[in-house]
Amino acid sequence: MSIAQARPDAVVLAADTLVALENEVICKPVDLDEATQMLRRLSGRTHEVCSAVLIYHQTSGRSAVFHDISRVRFRRLNRAMIDKYVAKADPLDKAGAYAAQGSGAEIIAKINGSFTNVVGLPMEKTIDALAKFGIRPRKS
Repeated sequence: MSIAQARPDAVVLAADTLVALENEVICKPVDLDEATQMLRRLSGRTHEVCSAVLIYHQTSGRSAVFHDISRVRFRRLNRAMIDKYVAKADPLDKAGAYAAQGSGAEIIAKINGSFTNVVGLPMEKTIDALAKFGIRPRKS
């Protein structure tokens, strides 16, 4: 049973993010060797991070679909830097073998676009889209 069927009044959000280098999609690495190879390819280069988001309300049939693209430039990474990153980060569950948050700051030179998109969900666009469904962030 889908979430929409189990909770028909719920607003369901689904999203996924991919990394692309020169029009080639870079998925999640299958092992640490592949993670190392991915980071070598990204070293000193600019790539794109694209997230696609779907928001759906089954009862009303309303939906919103959007995407965001950010450009990320990596620092030039030597073997020691890559080995250190792979050892302390968890590269296997991330497209492109890296995360922008945490130790990812050590390997990223610049982000053009949404930082939260690079993390995995473009919050700026998501908040705007959810507002159209009457959902607003809680104030802390």
